Amino acid sequence: MSEPSYEELKARLSELEKQQGTRRTGSLEFKVGEKGGVSVYGLGRFPVTLYYEQWNRLLEAGERLRQFLEDNKSKLKLKE
Repeated sequence: MSEPSYEELKARLSELEKQQGTRRTGSLEFKVGEKGGVSVYGLGRFPVTLYYEQWNRLLEAGERLRQFLEDNKSKLKLKE
């Protein structure tokens, strides 16, 4: 296997910078894993993975979660 050329390395670096740039924008990505769970990428360092029923339970509790977050905002660490 030969060494990549300067142009190939430059193209690869450009591709990686584009991928990293999309992560910084806060965009979320969803993927279905091998075991049937749905993973959300882009929230933090690691993906959040739940199964169908768990996502539905979480979504149904959305309003309660929002209220809980507001009620406890003073205790939470917030990014500024």
